[in-house]
Amino acid sequence: MTAARLWAGAAGLGICLGAGMVSEAQAAQSIRVLLVSDVQQLEVTSDQTLWVTDERNQAWSYGSVLKIKVRGHALILNGKPVVTDRLTLRAGNHDLTVWLNGPGNRPTAHTAEENGALHVGGVLQLVRKGKSRLLVNQVDLEEYVKGVVPQEVNSTWHPEMLKVQAVATRTYALYQHMLNSTRAYDVVAGIQDQVYRGRQGIDVRVIAAVESTRGLVVTYQGAPIYAAFSSTAAGVTEDAMTVWSKDLPYLKGVECPFDIESPYYQWRASVKIEALEKNLRQQGFSVGSISHVAPQSYSRAGRVATLRVIHSNGELVIRGEDLRRAVGYTIVPSTQFTVQSIGQDLVLFGYGAGHAVGLCQWGAKELAELGYSFSSILSYYYPGTELRDAALTQTPSAPPASLAPPS
Repeated sequence: MTAARLWAGAAGLGICLGAGMVSEAQAAQSIRVLLVSDVQQLEVTSDQTLWVTDERNQAWSYGSVLKIKVRGHALILNGKPVVTDRLTLRAGNHDLTVWLNGPGNRPTAHTAEENGALHVGGVLQLVRKGKSRLLVNQVDLEEYVKGVVPQEVNSTWHPEMLKVQAVATRTYALYQHMLNSTRAYDVVAGIQDQVYRGRQGIDVRVIAAVESTRGLVVTYQGAPIYAAFSSTAAGVTEDAMTVWSKDLPYLKGVECPFDIESPYYQWRASVKIEALEKNLRQQGFSVGSISHVAPQSYSRAGRVATLRVIHSNGELVIRGEDLRRAVGYTIVPSTQFTVQSIGQDLVLFGYGAGHAVGLCQWGAKELAELGYSFSSILSYYYPGTELRDAALTQTPSAPPASLAPPS
């Protein structure tokens, strides 16, 4: 039944590439990615001359190294102060290397290199926001997609799966771009949106997947969708209404028996009850000494919607996501679990990883290996959608408030 629906979805999928409505985005040609939310100091290098421009179009040139420190309203550029609310750094068409791990910095993107170097294309912007300075990488949309794909999936996976991830990533970025024009950035470089590490991890397979789907996005009624994805559904994907209280027609649960090979398909986690009490209090819950925790209600897909917590001061009802947040998302990968108390520990036996809304990455991997095309896989996990050239899309009607990150 599931396979039949998948093939039917592939047959009915529309790919709109012809003449039509041209949106304000005209395919957002660049995306603004927040790298650091509060810059204190920074070092930028390139193999070409560095050019710096302020909001009044005053320009300065530097050699291959530029050291920047924040001092109140001023920026110290290689020892010389400049007072400006916005500074743009570029090296022609050449890449920039930026060190993010300076004292006091709060990077949203993390690198695998010990020195914290991030290699990026496009330009860097230092933008004043209140008392903070944001570091934003404005980069070509397709280059951004190339930077995200190897961070969200393994680049050795099937080429069709890499195409699936590329299109989902591009769609999410365009969606955020269209809805955040008044903000200093479109997306955050970390798990708050999509993980982006510049050039890190990009190889010929990633480039092929992005270039072969260049400009394609998933749309519903002509607008880019909120392209949610997560690692492992382990059964049935979840309805956005259940997880985020948002009725999005293209984010409805579908059967997903394809991800059994995922390392997160089945897991076990434990937490000290005393630590759980402390973490719940830090999240604002009034809780005494916990004596009992048990699921109270479940979603249609069988995930824990709420839990009943009995403690010395009474009774508390929390959401399954509240427990994940209190214990840690990496420790409790999903809300599909059972609960057992063993001594002073709360032990969870569960399945899957992530919020399970929309695309299941491990399920898509298996479908790709079974011979399904990237377009049919996207159609299956995002029901009622079609692929369309980004230049022919319109702005989504309204931003769904308080949605979780896509992954």
